[in-house]
Amino acid sequence: MYEAVKSPYLVPFDGSFRVKDARHDPPKGAPGKKECREELEKSVAELCKLQEVLFAHDRWAILLVFQAMDAAGKDGTISALLSGVNPAGCQVFSFKAPTAEELDHDFLWRTTRCLPEQGRIGVFNRSYYEEVLAVRVHAEFLALQKLPEKPGKKIWEQRFEAIRDHEQFLARNGTVVIKFWLNVSKAEQRRRFLARLDEREKHWKFTANDVKERQHWKEYMEAYEDAIQHTSKSWAPWYAIPADDKPYMRMVVADIVVRSLKSLDLNWPKPVAGPEDLEAMRAELMQEGGSSRDGTKSKRKGGGGR
Repeated sequence: MYEAVKSPYLVPFDGSFRVKDARHDPPKGAPGKKECREELEKSVAELCKLQEVLFAHDRWAILLVFQAMDAAGKDGTISALLSGVNPAGCQVFSFKAPTAEELDHDFLWRTTRCLPEQGRIGVFNRSYYEEVLAVRVHAEFLALQKLPEKPGKKIWEQRFEAIRDHEQFLARNGTVVIKFWLNVSKAEQRRRFLARLDEREKHWKFTANDVKERQHWKEYMEAYEDAIQHTSKSWAPWYAIPADDKPYMRMVVADIVVRSLKSLDLNWPKPVAGPEDLEAMRAELMQEGGSSRDGTKSKRKGGGGR
């Protein structure tokens, strides 16, 4: 079973995580923006190759979960990370307000049906963690879920337990679950919101509640702390990534993903056909098409190939 790769941003598994201790900015001596972008490019190129082997190996699935406050950079990080990956080998799902159909199911249903199959990389832009974050901050959301009994004080502990069991089940069956909390500061979020307001082409990103949600910042931080404390495990780790510097954030996320795939010891499958069979097929194709070894058509009297 997969175990978390080391990182200064790996959340401990003993419940000792505290939001107040998590960084927003890169540490002293961190690479500059140019170097971060260069390292990101290297990681993206490496991820592209690893994804091909992952697909061929067909024994593991990768699930990357991204959670953050608005404007932390989830979309841009996902786009940058997967920029070199074959689209056929990955899938991205964004989870917003649940539909009526989704509310008629348990809180894990809508994400469970979107899990990646073996050989593919799946990405959740927000996830089932919204059920212990936004729903916890806004009690009115819980009322919409049609629970058979009035929820008591233990509902969050029960949901943490359900999430831990769910993620351990996935891990035991070959799904590598890696979770990223992009930790943007309230001051940086404000700056990014103002920058968006100055750019007309980014106005579409705003909803009426975006700025109002800042009023609940403290409640959200408390909810994040509780959720991350209870659900960071070696088989489904959380990484609390500084998000005030986007190039640094993207570099760190890409590095963790690449090293995680490398830890799986992925291998190309053995060919079904033996060396003699391969040479026989080559000879047959060469004769059939009148082609040279490099695939260019050779000249023949009386016609040509098919």
